[in-house]
Amino acid sequence: MSAAAPRVVDLFAGAGLLSYAFREEGCQITQAVEMDRCAAQSCAVNLGEVVCPVDVRHTAPVNSCGFVVAGPPCQGFSTLGKRNPSDRRNGLSLELIRWVDAATPAAVVVENVAPFLDSAACSTLTQQLRARFTVHSEVLSTVDFGVHQRRRRAFLVAARSARAFMPGQVDSGCRNPREAWRHLPVRPDGHNLHIAPVPSPLALSQMRLLPPGGDKRDILRQAPELAPPSWITCSDAVTDVWGRIRWEGPANTLRTCFQNPSKGRYIHPEQNRVITIREGARLQTIPDDWQFVGSRTRVAAQIGNGVPPLLGRAVARTVRDLL
Repeated sequence: MSAAAPRVVDLFAGAGLLSYAFREEGCQITQAVEMDRCAAQSCAVNLGEVVCPVDVRHTAPVNSCGFVVAGPPCQGFSTLGKRNPSDRRNGLSLELIRWVDAATPAAVVVENVAPFLDSAACSTLTQQLRARFTVHSEVLSTVDFGVHQRRRRAFLVAARSARAFMPGQVDSGCRNPREAWRHLPVRPDGHNLHIAPVPSPLALSQMRLLPPGGDKRDILRQAPELAPPSWITCSDAVTDVWGRIRWEGPANTLRTCFQNPSKGRYIHPEQNRVITIREGARLQTIPDDWQFVGSRTRVAAQIGNGVPPLLGRAVARTVRDLL
């Protein structure tokens, strides 16, 4: 690593995927803070001793840095949750101000779900950052940056340079599950997290009724006796649950619970099973040598919460150009 490499402090670092993106673009990660035990261990395995497995409120910067990056908890802002404005986690994003004052970075990058930009927390954060920086925010679509799934993420970039801006889209090429899973064994072999839960007899009966691109409505039509009452009472409200991923075109947004077929379109395009952990990681453009620590459920959460590295690298390149 060059001595001139910009130093980066990563708050709410998760498994370290945004840090990885900045490192791949020539930055030096000097501190990564993550309080979730398993995510912090994953981060440490890949990034080394720079990881602090603590709450951001209970620690401080170890030195000045070029960039502070952060992905504060999104549960209080996500449309998939209750969007409770009183959620105590919403205020964690404001911890950035203390870190910015202490670390004196040239730029700040905040990543979150798209509704974050309309929140009171974001409004307060933006107002305070504008006393120090030029601030720009935008919702970016992962498919514009070569990622194999549809995913919209908000980025707020604050820079001391007057040129704060966002990366433009790149040529996405052929992005789909077929491309993402190239060279993976067709059947899960258990190697390198290429593993999925074995469906129960009932779940297997339901999956067998799904045509290519099908979902719970196909099960309701063919065998309503296999459907839980909730499917019947709200048959058209949510159509992607118990859905097969389509081979062509980007996959749907990968959530933290993507190994649960009742949470979205996560059933393999042809096989009667949900996608494996490795297949999910590939859809996020996470390299196969990135290591994860924890149970299958905890690892799926780390993947679903992470910033797809291809998108992260595009943001990192843009921010580096602000120096």
